[in-house]
Amino acid sequence: MRTPKFALAALMVVATTLGGCANMTTQQKNTAIGAAVGAVGGAVLTGGSALGTVGGAAVGGVIGNQVKQ
Repeated sequence: MRTPKFALAALMVVATTLGGCANMTTQQKNTAIGAAVGAVGGAVLTGGSALGTVGGAAVGGVIGNQVKQ
């Protein structure tokens, strides 16, 4: 069974992104997590629309930035 090129590219992006989180502050991590969750939520709610995905990422990033622990 062959691995699709898209899945391999997505795996590489995820690995690179997670590696870059090592020196982030808690607020920066919350912003990144919020943006990722928002992007997925926006894509799901709008049926994969690029505008919905970007809008969800923006809103999620703002919310994640404001979360205090």
